[in-house]
Order: sequence, then C-alpha cells, then structure tokens
Amino acid sequence: MNIAYLILSVFAVWRITHMLGKEDGPFDIIFLMRKKAGAGFFGSLLDCFYCLSIWIALPFGIWLGLSWQEKILCWLALSGAACLLEQATTKSNEPPRADYFEE
Repeated sequence: MNIAYLILSVFAVWRITHMLGKEDGPFDIIFLMRKKAGAGFFGSLLDCFYCLSIWIALPFGIWLGLSWQEKILCWLALSGAACLLEQATTKSNEPPRADYFEE
C-alpha cells in the first residue's frame, strides 16, 4: 500500500463526506439531493457525518487494500481518520466551561 494514496484517500473521504453531509453544493445540487432523500434511511444517513463517512470510505478501502483483511482495516481507518478531521475542524457552539473551585 502506498502511504501517499492513504493520506490522499483520508482527505478525499473527509471532503466528500463533508460535502454530502454539511454543504449545499454548487447550484444547491446536494441540498436538493438531501431533500429528495427525505426522512428515510438515506435522508438520515446524509444527516450523520459519522454514518456517512463509513459508506464513503468503503470504496476507498477496497481500492487501497491488497488482502480482504487489509481492505477492511483501510475502510475503517479511513472512516475514523475522516471523523478525527471533522472533530478537529468543527467549531463548537458550546460556551467554554467555567472553572469551579471549592474551598
């Protein structure tokens, strides 16, 4: 397995998942696709970044891995890396916790 392909695949999985789950896309194409998906399985899949990253990472994992064990590991690792990137790049809307000291 080529490490450059692995790194590029991590960014590609994150980008595609972020685009499908959080953005409207050019000309609102993705927004219309999510609207057509409705509230069923595919609609809820597009609402959850973590769920969506599993399915977006699947073809990349199959492409990267050589044996079936490696394909499964790559699949899960790519999804996990995309989730970590999402956590690192998402701003929290929660206010910072106040420090509380009891004397």
